[in-house]
Amino acid sequence: MKVGIAQTRPITADIARNIQQHKTLIAQAVSSRPDILIFPELSLTGYEPTLAQTLAVDPDDKRLDVFQQLSDTHGLIIGAGIPTRNGDNICISMALFQPGKPRQLYSKKYLHADEEPFFVSGQHGSNRIGEDIALAICYEISVPQHAEEAYTGGAKVYIASVAKFMHGIDKALARLAEIGRSYSMTVLMSNSIGQADGYECAGKSSIWDNKGGLLGQLDDHREGILILDTDTGEVIEIYCP
Repeated sequence: MKVGIAQTRPITADIARNIQQHKTLIAQAVSSRPDILIFPELSLTGYEPTLAQTLAVDPDDKRLDVFQQLSDTHGLIIGAGIPTRNGDNICISMALFQPGKPRQLYSKKYLHADEEPFFVSGQHGSNRIGEDIALAICYEISVPQHAEEAYTGGAKVYIASVAKFMHGIDKALARLAEIGRSYSMTVLMSNSIGQADGYECAGKSSIWDNKGGLLGQLDDHREGILILDTDTGEVIEIYCP
């Protein structure tokens, strides 16, 4: 299996342009034939909690249908971040597109205190892709129960979709290496670059083996893709032109 993560520079509040950006990255990734490609937290809007009320979409928003078409065409599972409406509330969600299957939505269950004025905890949707892969959205990596549940549920791969800033990246990298080491899971982190919520996103999207050893890492200023072949251990690194 080939598992991929994307590192993007979201254009604040511009879903249409971010969709085009995602399409460009997917086009670059498919030549390496990944089975899965996961984008950062709220990748389709940028991580902007104060704008969430304006930017939130319905879970079945037709603008996202293009990802289902790409998923079907390339046999590729795609995960993209978007704020979604849940009644009168808003969730931080990942829309998942799988070949020949209905759209799946995983909404962030564990919120940081700073997010609670703008979002509600997601109490619906599975964070699993098949039996072996568990998904996390940013702050969830800091909640021991989240990784523990992934492990006890049989996950072999743990993919974190995050929006980590310069002042928090080192802690996040250490935590994800610890998850790999403690639970014998292969761990991946997809992060953004550029400005978000008044801060600078730190990039450094990374992959660790199931002993917590770093296998690959992107830099802190370029868009790109990392792909791990879980059978051979090979890591493919792609930067955008």
